[in-house]
Amino acid sequence: MNMRPDILSLLLLITVLVMIAVIGLAVYFYLRFRESEKLKKETETRFQELKNQLNPLQLEALEAKLNPHLFKNILNSIQSHAYQTYFAIDKLANVFDYILYESRKKLVTPREEIEFALNLIEINKIKVSPLFDLKVKTKVNDTEPLYDQKLLAPLISIDLIENAFKHADIQSPDAFISIILEFKDNHFGLTVANKISSKPPMKKENSGIGIQTLEQRLKIIYQDNFKLETFVEDNVFIAHLNIDLFEYKIKMFAAR
Repeated sequence: MNMRPDILSLLLLITVLVMIAVIGLAVYFYLRFRESEKLKKETETRFQELKNQLNPLQLEALEAKLNPHLFKNILNSIQSHAYQTYFAIDKLANVFDYILYESRKKLVTPREEIEFALNLIEINKIKVSPLFDLKVKTKVNDTEPLYDQKLLAPLISIDLIENAFKHADIQSPDAFISIILEFKDNHFGLTVANKISSKPPMKKENSGIGIQTLEQRLKIIYQDNFKLETFVEDNVFIAHLNIDLFEYKIKMFAAR
């Protein structure tokens, strides 16, 4: 039986509309991909400009903390998670700005360092599943005067945070990372805990300066006004850093 002309026209119209919708979606995702590629190239260019502005010693220190291979991996992860692209690129730009400008200063404020640490955590989150148990807390009394005074060594939090993401057992069903950033009673605190992976981490050239070098740096700057504890309990690695900025400030004035 032949189909009525009006039904045939309706089916033809529906077919055309479906094709238009498919083409529209294809164009949309293609444009999103192109835009994501553009953002990736712009960020790589910015990273190269940052390298060109640093002298060899500064560059060596930067590469020790933000390894180019890690940088590439982060960008590739960002590329594969289109819905996070803009957010992650923004956080990565903040990290670059902090490394380029603030880390060249002798001291920064606790507020600046905590904001940097939170940006760094957001970038590292891209490397783990959205279902991964990542707990981040800030316990900050921002009414204390020392919170906005330049008393904290820049990048002092980077090693403990990156160490957790590097050594965590992200494949285990009970894996987790817990990070607590604190500022209260004129003390800066950072506590990081993670389930230890049974697999040894891949060794990479310039993969990080490590906790030992962090402790040496703390001793040089803060002498006996800090406490850094690391220990393993029930296959969980825990690191706790506490810096008494009030006592450090008093000694700074006394030394003048």
